[in-house]
Amino acid sequence: MTMSKTRSEGSLPVVSLPLPVDVTAPAVARQAVRATLGGLGLDGPEVDDVLLATSELVTNAFEHGEKPDRLEVEYSDGRLTLRVFDSGTSRPKLKEPSPMAARSRGLQLVHALSDDWGHELCSGGKYVWAVFSLARADASA
Repeated sequence: MTMSKTRSEGSLPVVSLPLPVDVTAPAVARQAVRATLGGLGLDGPEVDDVLLATSELVTNAFEHGEKPDRLEVEYSDGRLTLRVFDSGTSRPKLKEPSPMAARSRGLQLVHALSDDWGHELCSGGKYVWAVFSLARADASA
């Protein structure tokens, strides 16, 4: 797993991770986000929410985008932003899942767990983003 620091927001970098184009992408993304959050001194139950949202965003890109591309993680002023890029241009839709459906709850989970989420078209496709409020453990010191 190769993560690169691509730019800085204050003293905390944006981390960019290329995603594999196979079913391992969600696990690879979760591992990278967990390591990034740990490196920033972020822990607690909110981290589990971020990791679940990471899995859902990457799975959605894998299943509904045309090809997962990369994950970006940015932390600034107590706000963590995840961005998952894929080569598709179809816009994600928040839909009410059928009670009998075993799937189609990913964006509902992201909506419930994050402070905000959305998508943007960009060169080569789109990205879906989610924002979380997370305080660093040393912020109260």
